Amino acid sequence: MKKAGALYREGDIVEECWCGSGRPHGECHKPLDDKINYFKEKGCLVPGRELIKTPAQIEGIRKACVINTALLDLVGEKIRVGMTTEEIDKIVYDFTMSKGAVPAPLGFYGYPKSCCTSINDQVCHGIPSSRDILRSGDIVNVDVSTIYEGYYADASRMFILGKVDRRERDFVAITKECLNLGIKAAKGWGFLGDIGAAIAPFARKHGYSVVEEFGGHGVGNDFHEEPFVCHVGRKDTGMLLVPGMVLTIEPMINEGKKDIFIDEGNGWTVYTCDGGLSAQWEHTILITEDGAESLTY
Repeated sequence: MKKAGALYREGDIVEECWCGSGRPHGECHKPLDDKINYFKEKGCLVPGRELIKTPAQIEGIRKACVINTALLDLVGEKIRVGMTTEEIDKIVYDFTMSKGAVPAPLGFYGYPKSCCTSINDQVCHGIPSSRDILRSGDIVNVDVSTIYEGYYADASRMFILGKVDRRERDFVAITKECLNLGIKAAKGWGFLGDIGAAIAPFARKHGYSVVEEFGGHGVGNDFHEEPFVCHVGRKDTGMLLVPGMVLTIEPMINEGKKDIFIDEGNGWTVYTCDGGLSAQWEHTILITEDGAESLTY
């Protein structure tokens, strides 16, 4: 009788890899596990196996990300001055459901809508409403998350509406570059702190501040997984980044001070304390041996 979790080869019992590939551990994830143990023995914080996605899980996450990206593309085509954020939410819900998927935010800890629409001084978690009408000069972040066949994708984009001055355009562009720098810094066998170490100095060089209370996170098998991804950090610190980890990088950059508060009325929407603009871009990324692959471009 075949032993559970083992393979037979030439009369010997061979340990089957934990990832479910059906291959022997020694021919599959053992080299990766050995390298993780090397860093662990050096005193580094390393991820548990539950944070390292299997090939099957990565394929499922990729499919969710395809839908999520197409959704943001559609929002980009439809968004306009004069529409309400409630209309954006309807676009998100209808498109997601038409693909056999589910909007992850809807009902999440009681959240009432299918996406987040954060305008101007709203840092994140703006709730779509028929009362919020997009006006010329607004900058708005649309954050969408998709569940497809049990796997999660998460990304957001900034949209500039109508006539916006150079200051605002530069602010949005620099925030996007913060995201790009964070992705570039996220490499297999690097560290979580490398991401914030790349983002924060660049933002501050341009006179902006970085929100620290909210950040990125593990994602894929669930909406929010470990680790927390802070966009302020020190290089070579924090959890080891291992190929197979899936994270979001989503820097929230404030034009003024970093201080924020949560709307007591709805318990969700986060604002800048000084009323200054806030911007955010987000991608779901896969850590690889060669760097990070964005799954939501």
